[in-house]
Order: sequence, then C-alpha cells, then structure tokens
Amino acid sequence: MEDYFVPWIKGQKMYVSSHLELAWQDRSLHRMMSNENPNSPSEKVLEAIYQYGKMANRYPDRGVAVRKKLAEINGLEGPDNVLIGNGSCEVFDMIWRSFLRHEDEVIQHTPCFGIYKLRCNVLGGKLVSVPMTYTGSEFLFDPDGVIKAITPKTKIIVIANPNNPTGNFMDEADFIRIAETGVPFVIDEAYVEFSGLKKSMVKLTKKYKNVMITRTLSKAYGLAGLRFGYMLGDKEVVAQIAATLLPWNVGTIPMLAALAALEDTEGLKERVEFNNSQIEYIERELKDVPGLTVFHSHGNYILFDAKGAGKKGMDMVNYAREKGVIFRPQADMYGSDGFFRLTIGTKEENRMAVEIIKEFCSK
Repeated sequence: MEDYFVPWIKGQKMYVSSHLELAWQDRSLHRMMSNENPNSPSEKVLEAIYQYGKMANRYPDRGVAVRKKLAEINGLEGPDNVLIGNGSCEVFDMIWRSFLRHEDEVIQHTPCFGIYKLRCNVLGGKLVSVPMTYTGSEFLFDPDGVIKAITPKTKIIVIANPNNPTGNFMDEADFIRIAETGVPFVIDEAYVEFSGLKKSMVKLTKKYKNVMITRTLSKAYGLAGLRFGYMLGDKEVVAQIAATLLPWNVGTIPMLAALAALEDTEGLKERVEFNNSQIEYIERELKDVPGLTVFHSHGNYILFDAKGAGKKGMDMVNYAREKGVIFRPQADMYGSDGFFRLTIGTKEENRMAVEIIKEFCSK
C-alpha cells in the first residue's frame, strides 16, 4: 500500500487532541483548555435538538433556512453567500482543497490555530508562517510581513480576528491592504461574537471577491459538540467552493439547532456577557501577580507568559492538572518557555484557576 499513497501524505499523523481525550476519560477534571463554552445550550436549542432528533431518519436539505438566516444577520444578499460545514474545520478543508495544489503556499500569521497547517500539509502545500511582533507585554500583527511574504505560489492568506491564542484584533485598514493584493484571503472570525459583529470584516466581501469570512457556533453559541461552521463570501466564490462539499455534510439536528441558536439572540447575549465579565475578573485578579504577563483577550481564552515569574508554562499546566484542572500548554516562542493559556470556565472554575495560578507563581 505504501506505493499508492501520494508522497505528501506519507508520514502525516491523524490529529489527536490529547487534552480532550484526557477530559473524556476522566470526567472529574475541569475542562479549561479547548475554548469551549462552559454553558450548556439554551432551552430553545435543546427543544430543536429534541424536535429534529425525531426526524433523524430523514436526509437534511441544503440548509437553505439557516443559510438565509446567516445572510440576514450579516447584511448579505441571501443564502447563496453562505456555505455551511461540519464545524469551521471542514470549511477550511473545503477552501484549502479549492485553491491549493502540490507545493502551493499558504501564509499564516503565527501563533495561530493549528488547523491551517494540518489542511495545508495533507494537500502537499507549503506553509509560510509570518510571526507576530512580541513586545514583551503584547502581540502586534505584522501586515507588512504578510504582504512581503506573498510569492507567485501564494494561494491563500489566513488571519484569525481576534487571533487565537493572543486574543487581539488587527486594524481594518490592514485587512483592506491585504485584500487588495487579490490573493484568496480567509479571515477566521471564530470568536468575533464576544465583541459583537461590528468588529467583523464581512463588509469586505462585498467589495473584494477574494475575501472569505469563516465562523463557528462552537464558541459564543456553545455548540462545539454539534459541529456547525460556515463561510461568508461572494456568491460565485461560495458556489465554486461548494463543489467540494460532501453531500449532506451537515446533519439535520446540528443544522436546525444552529438555526434555533441564531434566532435566540437573548441566549447569545447572556453567554457573551458571562464570558466577558469572567475575562475581566481573571485579568483583574492576576494583573498584579509579580512577573506574570496577562494578555487581554477578546475571545473566551487568556494567554499568559510566566517567564518573568521564573516559571515554565508546561510546569504550570502540570501543576493545574494535579489540582484537577486542565490548562492548555503553548509552545515555546519568542525566547520564552513561560507561555500557557486557559479557557473561560464556570464561575467556580475561574476562581479555582485564579487561585491555582497565584499559588504556582508564588512557589
């Protein structure tokens, strides 16, 4: 069989979230590592799950109702401007397969979401990473670096806004500069709802056909387990990328549960307000810990650098694990081995996390 695999997939490994495997194996652990929403779905969503669960024997349609709703929310013409997927990860896969050939290039702004690299690798693409600028107290986007990295082989540029894991936004003027290069430009807005759609770059899709907005209902809407993501863009671009779509890729239950979530504006507001109040609480409680750098986040996660406190990020993660809490390790970068991050949990979990970090940094 070895001779039949395409060369660029040989040696590639299946993506395994070891922290999620651990959390499911030991349900007593507190899950503060995967940017999940700690609040269960709203009653309206649960009603939709139950209602359409009774129709699970039927194939779904193409999601016209939920696509129409998404177009309406985002001020777009109609459902033809929207593509839906089994989580935004599948949406990235469809986009990457639509533009990349062997040895074509994808420019990503690092640190960032790992799925961009994974989908590039399985297609034999070349990943070009442009690092953000780290000042020691904040991360800054480098749009000039992104533009300079473009070559004739560049087929995709991808930037998360707000960025995961740094939690910050890039200026609109810089998005316009990159859009004007004409290169297919993916703006990952997985966490934008925590700041409101006023921060979205979706309006650029009306002027620039190369701009594509990706989002998910896994974060602010709290539907990670249902796997629903989508792309917004020019309808001709959407139609062409939709040619890669597997028939019935989004099931009836997640599709109509997503519609219920989108219609439940009060439920979204409650989740956003809870998250943002807890971000404020954690940042306030930890900002004066000696040597600990806390990066302000517009998502549902917070990045820290404990190098100034003389601590390693991996040691922090291991210490939290001993206390029954799963934090997320962050690879060493910018000359520091002190990085780690956490996901916003319940009020009780957030208070536990604050105490654990204070204890560890004072040891």
